[in-house]
Amino acid sequence: MKIFLDDFRKPADCLNYMAARINGYSTIYGQDDWVIVKNYPEFVEAVKAAGSSINTISFDHDLADGHYHLNMVDGMLDYNGKSFEDDYNKTGYHCAKWFLEYYQENNWQVPEILIHSMNPVGVENIKSLFRSLWE
Repeated sequence: MKIFLDDFRKPADCLNYMAARINGYSTIYGQDDWVIVKNYPEFVEAVKAAGSSINTISFDHDLADGHYHLNMVDGMLDYNGKSFEDDYNKTGYHCAKWFLEYYQENNWQVPEILIHSMNPVGVENIKSLFRSLWE
């Protein structure tokens, strides 16, 4: 099972720009067997339903990004900001953090992780969560 987290894009929208990012491996985005989720609640529900059968997750960072300015502190996004208490305001970083904790609690092997976000800071923040698994 593959999960694609994005508030407006579809997997096929990522074919071209992800080819450069992951050395031509973007063909996975042309496959039609993705489960598409658009926000934190949908993501949590899909992961819980799939359990350890997930083999790939592709993360976007900016989900419902109109409120991000409310959570900026010294030019940086505060992931613990007040508006993030609403699950529908959470980012792909929040999803990735929850996912990693959930999988570790269940002692499951983390599947292939892709990050298709166009937000370079968001990409790095999500990567930082998984870095210890990749090094």
